[in-house]
Amino acid sequence: MSANHWSLASRRSVLTAGLAATFAAGAAGVASPAQASGKKGGGHGNPKPPKWNHHLKSTPDNLHWGGFPIGWKPGVTMRSGQTIRVDTLSHQGFTSPSIHPNDYFGAFGVRSRDILTDGVKFWETLPERQATNRQYGGHVLTGPIYVQGAEPGDTIAIDIIDIDTRVPYGFNNTAPTGGVMATFYPGWREGDVGLDIPAEIPPGMPAGVWPDVRTHLYRTGMHRGEEVVFFADDIIIPTHKFMGIIAVASPTGEFIGNTENAPPPATGVQNSTPPGKFGGNMDVRDLNVGTTLYLPVFQPGAQIFIGDPHSCQGDGEVSGTAVEHSLSGTFRISVIKRVETELPWAETDDHWMMMGIHWDLDRAMRIAVEKTVDFLVTTQGLTVPKAYSFASIAVNYHAAEVVDRTQVVTGYVPKAVFKGRRR
Repeated sequence: MSANHWSLASRRSVLTAGLAATFAAGAAGVASPAQASGKKGGGHGNPKPPKWNHHLKSTPDNLHWGGFPIGWKPGVTMRSGQTIRVDTLSHQGFTSPSIHPNDYFGAFGVRSRDILTDGVKFWETLPERQATNRQYGGHVLTGPIYVQGAEPGDTIAIDIIDIDTRVPYGFNNTAPTGGVMATFYPGWREGDVGLDIPAEIPPGMPAGVWPDVRTHLYRTGMHRGEEVVFFADDIIIPTHKFMGIIAVASPTGEFIGNTENAPPPATGVQNSTPPGKFGGNMDVRDLNVGTTLYLPVFQPGAQIFIGDPHSCQGDGEVSGTAVEHSLSGTFRISVIKRVETELPWAETDDHWMMMGIHWDLDRAMRIAVEKTVDFLVTTQGLTVPKAYSFASIAVNYHAAEVVDRTQVVTGYVPKAVFKGRRR
């Protein structure tokens, strides 16, 4: 583990709570997250901004099917510290070339006027994408966003300012051997049986779907001033909107596969399924409004992709999917110059979030704890023994995502316990 993982500049970005902290700003227009946001105590922007500097729409030219191609033409080029509105599409209903979206959504009673036209236009490009070897995986991703001045060795800070639903419905999928019940899941053992869910969809089902058995449509809307998922007549779940995927372009020639020894992809493009040090399909539910995500930069401009939008998900995403729901988000993206980040991490007003990512869940836990100890030693001045003790008695570790082949454990370091942050 790098002793320079949390440099003085990085320490300022997360700890100064509004004190002046300059990250080589000036000619390149580079600013710290706190400077960019204009808000103290964590670098988060206002919850409902009146406008944004850029709007990246989910038109076919800005969409990528299941991967993060390096060097692709920019969807937007922006300056550090600016804001951007990003429209995203759920893959649900828009990635089956043989089933028109009108037929797919219609099988669940969705009216044609409630189907996103940009999703239909993306669906119309699927054959051409397949013919030109541009199907890298299953997700639909918007990007890339190039940030001026971002270079390998820098860190990108992404303030999540606002997230809205684009349609009043989303989907969740269940299968007898899906998610943590899959035979490829590390917890599977010979003799395990799946859940009591039909394995085969009966022939003749419209659009090849089985509503409320294998695929569940959930309506969303307002209830007593709060946006909710109407799960059942007597069950209402608050929405918790976030982007399952926020990624930068990965290092050239390095790939994360579905298994530790997987060969490089034939396409030469990083698949969007397994998360890695580039971020990606982390599915961390608390990467929602008010959170700042930090990612390393491996390519010029950072080349950011956003997608896999969710309106609701529990830690783990155990069935393999959340409420898959097309969303739009507003983000402030800032460059922190000459500050290297080894793995993604994040912060809210109340916590620093240390992530461990690995194919083995136990290994991911170990990495998350190592990052926690490193963080506490270099930012709080604790000794290694005291930092390890603190991690054991004060830090909550969540299995944030366990179904995307590489798995994510997130440690929540409370800010309030440190002197000067007590309320």
